Amino acid sequence: MYIAIPTFAVIIVYLSAAILPALFLMRYIYRKDTIEKEPKGMLVGLVFLGVAAALVAVILETIGKGVLSSYLEEGDPAYTIIMAFLVVAVVEEGAKFVFLYWRTWKDPNFNYRFDGIVYAVFVSLGFAAFENVSYVMGYGLTTAIFRALLAIPAHMGFAVFMGYFYARAKLCLDEGKPGRKSLNLWAGYLIAVLLHGFYDACALMGTLLSTLLFVAFVIAMYIIVIRFVKKESKNDEPV
Repeated sequence: MYIAIPTFAVIIVYLSAAILPALFLMRYIYRKDTIEKEPKGMLVGLVFLGVAAALVAVILETIGKGVLSSYLEEGDPAYTIIMAFLVVAVVEEGAKFVFLYWRTWKDPNFNYRFDGIVYAVFVSLGFAAFENVSYVMGYGLTTAIFRALLAIPAHMGFAVFMGYFYARAKLCLDEGKPGRKSLNLWAGYLIAVLLHGFYDACALMGTLLSTLLFVAFVIAMYIIVIRFVKKESKNDEPV
């Protein structure tokens, strides 16, 4: 009993450090949805679909890494770039997008533009929270600090852009423009992939230039995303 109690307490601390940053950002986005709040049960479901997306991504990334390793050495810069863009970013944003679309596209609650951002962010932060738990439990609380400041907000940032175009695709469908609907869906996915891939590539390259690019990219994206969310919240309209 003496050993079990502190062990349990440590686990709670680690889990809290891993999950709380994602919950904080979910609350931020939820409060920005000012016209019509989405059902809480639906949002909780989207978080768990984000977890499901993370599990799918683990399997697909393992396969992708195995294929890539048969052609390139892991220390090769080309390996890092391809891994970041064509394996990690393509798979992770693709898994998020599939679950997002499957759950929300035909849902009657999806009736305002900002809803697209809310849905995408909740799926993405569910993904990020699950991923964060594995990192924090494996590498400790120091990792939690860095990921709370970098990785978790980054996942939200990718999702904001995906959700922006996702909502515009819904609007185009309602306006009878199927071609523009498809264009916006692809734009949302591909922009998220490019942002995610660039983020990971800069973080993994380990050179002075890549580090400087990473810092500049993170600062710029966070400023743009915060302003963008405020603007979209203020100018929300039905779809």
